[in-house]
This record gives sequence, C-alpha cells and structure tokens, in this order.
Amino acid sequence: MNIKELLGATIAEAINVNFIDEIISDLEIPPNAEMGDYAYPCFKLAKSLKKSPAAIGSEVVEKIKKPSIVTSVQLKGAYLNFYLNRGEFIGSVISEISQSRKSYGCTNHGKGNNIVIDYSSPNIAKPFHVGHLRSTVIGNALYNIFNHIGYNCIGVNHLGDWGTQFGKLIVAYRLWGDKELIEAKGIEELSKIYVKFHEEAEAKPELNEEARSWLVKMQNDDQEALNYWKWFRDISLKEFDKIYKRLNISFDYITGESFYNDKMDAVVEELKDKNLLKMSDGAMIVDLEEENFPPCLILRSDGGTLYPTRDISAAFYRKNTFDFHKALYLTAMDQSLHFAQWFAVIRKMGYAWADDLVHVPFGLVSLESGKLSTRKGQVVLMEELLDEAVKKTKEIIDGKNPDLKNKEAVAEQVGIGAVIFNDLYNSRIKDVTFSWERMLNFEGETGPYAQYTHARACSVIRKAGDCSYNYIDADAISDDASFELVKLLYSFPEKFLEAADKYEPFIISRHIIAIAQAFNKFYHDNPILNSEAGVRESRLALVDCTRQVLKNGLNVLGIDAPEEM
Repeated sequence: MNIKELLGATIAEAINVNFIDEIISDLEIPPNAEMGDYAYPCFKLAKSLKKSPAAIGSEVVEKIKKPSIVTSVQLKGAYLNFYLNRGEFIGSVISEISQSRKSYGCTNHGKGNNIVIDYSSPNIAKPFHVGHLRSTVIGNALYNIFNHIGYNCIGVNHLGDWGTQFGKLIVAYRLWGDKELIEAKGIEELSKIYVKFHEEAEAKPELNEEARSWLVKMQNDDQEALNYWKWFRDISLKEFDKIYKRLNISFDYITGESFYNDKMDAVVEELKDKNLLKMSDGAMIVDLEEENFPPCLILRSDGGTLYPTRDISAAFYRKNTFDFHKALYLTAMDQSLHFAQWFAVIRKMGYAWADDLVHVPFGLVSLESGKLSTRKGQVVLMEELLDEAVKKTKEIIDGKNPDLKNKEAVAEQVGIGAVIFNDLYNSRIKDVTFSWERMLNFEGETGPYAQYTHARACSVIRKAGDCSYNYIDADAISDDASFELVKLLYSFPEKFLEAADKYEPFIISRHIIAIAQAFNKFYHDNPILNSEAGVRESRLALVDCTRQVLKNGLNVLGIDAPEEM
C-alpha cells in the first residue's frame, strides 16, 4: 500500500488535474501528529490553478472521495491535513512485514539496470588503515541499498597496485629487505622499508631515479621487476582479506590498476585520433580550459601513464563489459578535481555516458587526538582499531551481562558494528571523529543502541514462547506510541529510494535509530507479555515486525544484529 500515491490520486481527482506525480512529491509528514499524518501545501497549486491556496483547499475538502484508510481531511491555513484510520493502517503494515520478512523494503525500482560501485581501493604493500574505512563501509552500504531496490550491483575493489611506489619498494627491498622477515610480518615490514626509502631519499635523491627505472622495467614486462611486484601484491591481498572478513565485506571483482595496463594504448590512440592530445613541457595533456579545469595529464614526459590514463581505461572497460546505468566512485573529497577532469575527458571524446559516471565523495577520518596518518608512517591500522573496539565492547558486556553466552562473538559483532555505524550515522561529506565513549554507548544514537534494541525485541519474543499471530486486533495497538512506531516501520522502504537517490547511507542509519527510539517508547508505555489476550498477540506482532525491520536495516548497512546482548 502506497499512501502517498493514494492521497495524490485522491487530491488530483477532487480538483480535476492530471499531474499526480507532482502532488505526490509535495506531500509531507507534519512535524506534529496533531497536524495530521500527512499534509499537502495547497500554495503549490495556486499558480497553476490561478486560485488562492484557501480556495483550493476548500474545494478538495468539499469534493474529496475519502479512501477508507483516511478518517478525516482538515484544512488549516494553506495545508490539507489527512488523518489516517489507525486500525486499518496498522493492520496493513503488520500484514505486509509479516509476509515479506527479509525482503521487506525490497522493490524492483532498478530492475534491469547495472550499477558498478568502485570502493575500498587500498594501496598494495601499504597498511590497511582507518583512512580506508570510509570508502569501504560507505561503498558496501550503497551496494546493499541499490541491491535492495532491484539494481544489479557490481562491486569492484580497484586496488592501487601500480605506479612509482612499487619502484620505490623494489629499491627499498633490494637495499634493506629481509625476505624471511617480510614473509613473517607482511605489510608491517613492507611499510617499514617503504618509510625508510622516503627518509633516505631526502638525502639521496638518486634513489628516486632508481625507483622510476624499476617502474619502467615493470611497464616493459621485465620478469624480475614483475616477480617483486607480484610478491608484494600477494602478501597485501592476504592481509586485506582478513580485514574484509571481519567487516563482512566481499567484492565481485578485485582488479587493480595493473589490470588496465594493456588497455591504455587504445585510449591514448583514440585521444590522438580525435586531436585531443597536446604536448605540454614534454608531457601529453588534454586541454580542459573550456571546462574551467586544469589540463588532464595523460602521459608523462618519459611516456609513463598516470592515474587519469588508468581511470579512463577502466571506465571504458566497465562500460563495455557491464553496460552500466551508473558507475560510482567512492573516494575522499580531495580527489573531486581528479574525477571531474577525467570525466570531462570522456565527455570531450564524444561519449554521452560520461554523465553516468558519479564521484561519491566523503570527508576525513580522525581520532579525538588528531589526524590518523602521514607519509612518515604514523598510521592507525584498521586491524588495531577493530581489535580495540571489540576489546572495549567486551569490557562493557562483562560489566552489564557477564553471563552472556558467546560473549566473544557478540563483542565482535557489536564492536565492529559500532565502528561501521559511527561512520554511517552522519552525511558522508562530514568528517568522522572516533570517540570511544560516544561510539560504544548502548543508550545513545549508536550502533550498539540499535543492536541492543533488536536484542530486546528478540528477548520479548523468546519469553513469549509461541509468537504466532494469525489474527491481529489492530485497534488494540492504536495508541499513540504504537501508531508512531508503525508509521516509522511503514516508511522504511521509501528510505532506500531516498538513500539511493542521494548516495547517502545515513538516511537508513538515522531511520534505524528513529525506529529503535520509537520501539523503546512503545515498550515502556505498553505491557506486552502480561497484557490481556488479543492485545498480547497484537503487541507481540508489533514487536516481531520491529525486530525484523531493525535486522533488515542493520544488515543493509553491513552490521550484524545479535539476538542476545
């Protein structure tokens, strides 16, 4: 049941107009329940109908054919306020959630369309640190959101596995590396010798020239250089995989920059054929003055490729392979110019699908003590952050519920869930600061609070024993607290469309918190297990539906929903 569509069609019929979609988009949910359950601002129609808002509202009230789910329509100022039949509405929502279960909120909105989502993208041979967290969890959430509304999602982990840094690492390994130590310690040791290279190169700039020469060897398929590169890559992937498993994140394709090495010549040739390449100080560029951007570098003076060359080649490959409806790129906001430049290059090449390339930027991550990483090697490793979150969560559980079964597993679910939720609770453009006290609060607007609410609902169902509810007396749960909760459960599916449209997972996380808060008020105001027959079953049905929706929402964000905490 889509109430907005029903109300939109009803209003349009009353005033004899055919632009129903515009009316639907203007319907609002008033901030105060006393102003109705839905409201329509009549001044939106004043210009097109050449009537005053009050006259339009009066006409609707006079002529409207109220559907059964609407008990009354009142005109207050320029607003038409609609009041719902609580019993019919509640019964309909509970019935739909009960039948849909895991698929509640799923639609076919994007059926037949492919969306490529490029996210995470850590650099090979460098630590997976907290700076990578935002791309990883925002990208995973968007993947799940688009999948939830019917799109076919293709998740790509575009590894940073090519470039001058590998020449530097080869030089560093040959000068200071210990094979057994690297095999034992992995990225930790690779990172140490990489940092040492930068320290030494400040006094010996010739090391940078040597590093560039090794990169040229890699580009020319020198076997020794490629063996080093493959070894570094395999070590890195093994360590990255441990983090992804803890975050419960997987990818459809893990294809780094190196995957496109044999695809760049065709792009460069096409740019030449279309007279888009120009020489500038020995390098080859595409002039973007008309677009008000700096020139886009395509080839260095030594003929080497750059990030834009690889990104353009990757975009062509993805378009040809997946024929995407949209291709999303999840990276930090400071890379916005880079994406705007190479998007513009594809547009200048004459491809209209350049408009389907979308950079989805996000803000920075920091701890309360300051920034997370520098090129000097001062990083907060992702594994260390997750370990700390789980450790602190276990301490809280030990204090609150020491006899909890599977304490370690629950601490892992809650600790990691807290980290993910903390990242997804605000708009992605905002910077994220890790505050352990706030993030692990079981009573605030946090992941643990949402998970605890789900566990509370599960506990009620367990204590009830038999939770079958073949018949629901919706009028028995039409009190204000129950009704407000049901309204939030009802609006859950439309939040996915809004989140997808804005590329904003926080729309889902905020709604989860709203549901959790409403449930806890309902739980406080209404006895459940000790209520009379009929009312008990109806309230249990609402508890069960809330449990299901909270689980669905948390899972879409990439967060587990423990049944006990």
